[in-house]
Amino acid sequence: MLAFDAGTLLTALLVILAGAELFTNAVEHVGQRYHLSQGLVGSVLAAIATALPETIIPIVAVFFGGASTTVREHVGIGTILGAPLMLASVAMVLIAVFAGAKRGWHDPLTPESSGLHRDLLYFLVAYLIALLALFIPLNQAAPRMLASTALVFIYVIYVRNTVRASRFLVEQGHGTTADAPLLLARPRLRQTLALEIAQLILSLALTIVGAKLFVHGVEQVAQLTGVGVLVLSLLIIPVATEMPEKFNSILWIRRRKDTLAFGNVTGALVFQGTLLPAFGIQLGAWQARSDILLAMALTFAAILWILFLGLSRRLKPLWLLPCGVAYVLMCVLLMQA
Repeated sequence: MLAFDAGTLLTALLVILAGAELFTNAVEHVGQRYHLSQGLVGSVLAAIATALPETIIPIVAVFFGGASTTVREHVGIGTILGAPLMLASVAMVLIAVFAGAKRGWHDPLTPESSGLHRDLLYFLVAYLIALLALFIPLNQAAPRMLASTALVFIYVIYVRNTVRASRFLVEQGHGTTADAPLLLARPRLRQTLALEIAQLILSLALTIVGAKLFVHGVEQVAQLTGVGVLVLSLLIIPVATEMPEKFNSILWIRRRKDTLAFGNVTGALVFQGTLLPAFGIQLGAWQARSDILLAMALTFAAILWILFLGLSRRLKPLWLLPCGVAYVLMCVLLMQA
């Protein structure tokens, strides 16, 4: 049985990798066609597209799950909080490992600084609101709705500011360029916007199918090993749902497209630190519990460390590795609970 599940996981990873390869190639061509900055392509277009799996899972868990309401909401909340933790820790470690192995552990990573700082600061502000909302009593519907509305508004402002900055960044040499021909283009199939969009749709379809298959495999392994609901939703499922961002960033970091690599992760962080908590705050399980506070505290710590590295110009693969401590600590403390 475990061998079958391992085969499922491997197949899912290959499908996600194929989707990531098609996606990075297509989104680069779209960005080049419309003269978009790498920050806009990575932090908004790629981030929104690759955030689909982790957006779908908590919604499906809450509204269409077969368990009790409490269990469904805990799965939803765990997934919502696990995604940012995964991006701030595991995704950054993977960027560090692949960059370090390819370019050297002390080779500077050079994402466009204003975009990186903007993404991280927007996330910190939004996640602080989400944290404070944990302490709003369940019977106070108006303040909870206000917090959710504020998070949605923050994301809208973030997208607007990122779009506004795009033209200036292109003029400064941070425009998106495609290094390879469109993968679906053939001598008899001329490259057009329609073909680029078709490749994007195909890549997203593969990504979603691969992520769902991976989640299914992970759930089966968890059931066989007796892993609890909270550990599953907070630590294990996000490993699967964040695969698209991880693979995209790995492909880009190996090609020295640091702005796209980091933007895909930090843009997804803003998306998941605003819109998903806006949904989670309306659930009864969004309350100040030790496990939830721990997950958010470790996420804050990892993000503050990345921001410090960026501001102090010490963003190197070696210095990104400590981000992984957040995930390891979460695993150890939850397993002991």
